[in-house]
Amino acid sequence: MKLLLLLALVGLAQGFQTRVPLRKMKSLRQRLQEQGLLESYLEQHPYNLAAKYFPGIAVEPLENYMDDEYFGTISIGTPPQEFTVVFDTGSSNLWVPSVFCSSPACRNHNRFNPAESSTFLSTNDTLFIAYGTGSMTGVLGYDTVNVAGINVRHQIFGLAETEPGDFFYYTPFDGILGLAFPSIASSGATPVFDNMIMENLVDRNLFSVYLSRDSQGGSFVLFGAIDPYYTTKGISWIPLSAETYWQITMESVSISETPVACSLGCQAIVDTGTTLLAVPIRAFRTLMRHLGASSSGEVRPQDAP
Repeated sequence: MKLLLLLALVGLAQGFQTRVPLRKMKSLRQRLQEQGLLESYLEQHPYNLAAKYFPGIAVEPLENYMDDEYFGTISIGTPPQEFTVVFDTGSSNLWVPSVFCSSPACRNHNRFNPAESSTFLSTNDTLFIAYGTGSMTGVLGYDTVNVAGINVRHQIFGLAETEPGDFFYYTPFDGILGLAFPSIASSGATPVFDNMIMENLVDRNLFSVYLSRDSQGGSFVLFGAIDPYYTTKGISWIPLSAETYWQITMESVSISETPVACSLGCQAIVDTGTTLLAVPIRAFRTLMRHLGASSSGEVRPQDAP
């Protein structure tokens, strides 16, 4: 079963379309397991998924959140410096580690050196972003960003100066390229895709994402077009309920065609930077009860004694 995620911005533009190949790599869970660090890591980092969207809200920790991660390659500067990034529809900023950062998470990743780019412009503006796991602080600068052959000139981006903790230390990606709306961009930074639109660099004001399963290749994010090869029954367009995250209204959550949660409707976001389905505690407990799951999350087979 293939997953196709289609996201669009309304409007018209002239330009071309381009595809960014994505690589599926070992998950953070697998790497920590291989090093014998998984158990201690999960104890030190109980995951509060809601903190990414609603700071201060606490939810039950979910352990299995690191099994699938997808990355692509971009370059920044002249001559280009390459970075591996997550194309994240759950955030809006582009940032990468910089040579000004001495955090362990920066030292074992590619770091941008503004002194080696003839097109870099510095600012005095600062940047702070907190994710569901991990955070970063840094400064903002401008430079040419190349995404699959599209040169976005004078693109604002973050140069990380601190990446506290060890979450980003263990991740195989260097930084994050946010694909959500400007309304949630930290420090008022214009997202990369919005600049693609304003500079008429794409055929259509939309991008599409295909994520393969079971370690198969072929994943990609496609700017300016939709590849019909990856659709079987056409496309069902869902209106956004807010231009912040890619936020939509869900009518209900059903098991075997029986509504078990969200019966009066609820809000949800489509987030390529999150690897699991997340729900409020009450809905989660209802789902677990209907699935016959224990408090540990284990599901008892129906024919089990």
